[in-house]
Amino acid sequence: MSELFTKTLVSGISELGVALPDGATEKFARFYGLLTEKNAVMNLTAIRGDEETARLHFLDSLALLALPRLFDAPAGARLLDVGSGAGFPGMVLAAARPELRVTLLDAREKRVDFLREAAAALGLANVVCEAARAEELAKTRRAGFELVTARAVARLDALCEMCLPLISDGGAFVAMKGADCDGEIDGARRAIELLGGELESVREYALPGMDIIRRAAVIRKTRECPPQYPRRWAAILKKPL
Repeated sequence: MSELFTKTLVSGISELGVALPDGATEKFARFYGLLTEKNAVMNLTAIRGDEETARLHFLDSLALLALPRLFDAPAGARLLDVGSGAGFPGMVLAAARPELRVTLLDAREKRVDFLREAAAALGLANVVCEAARAEELAKTRRAGFELVTARAVARLDALCEMCLPLISDGGAFVAMKGADCDGEIDGARRAIELLGGELESVREYALPGMDIIRRAAVIRKTRECPPQYPRRWAAILKKPL
């Protein structure tokens, strides 16, 4: 276990003011060890190093829990992390909120294999890992989740078409973006409206110990998504809504 990683993580959690269940910090450290080991043989993340990983991956994920009322979901609520990649924010949220039922979704089978191995090693019984694209999952799990997250996956207009059909009425889509996302948000307004959503808020937060600002666009599902969406990925890219 890296002392620098743990020290950075614990300090950042305190700065965020996030309450965690017993053993969560140890799970994060164990997950970091598994990630470092696997990243040596396959490209899971370009971010490396104890302090950088703690801040840019783990604390960035946990910062969502510090945003008021964002994750005040009832026990048993279903969360889908689209394009989970190396497990951020989904795996971290699953360890921090064991009352949620978390699905980690990624299109690459090798990444999903790692996520399955990590979830088992961490004893996260509330995690399911699936290898598929979000627009494909909508065929079988339409309106199947109260919460959907996506971090560094695609532009917001494309993300909305991928994610909003998967959200139940009244649920929320949280798109994690950089500080300079105003143009992206403005460009997605038509898609949000068309797909049955409403831009509820854009929450800004700072990463502990760094001069970096992030933003979380919170889109509320207010009505049923038209049945013709989502389209195939090629069509989403070729002609954004």
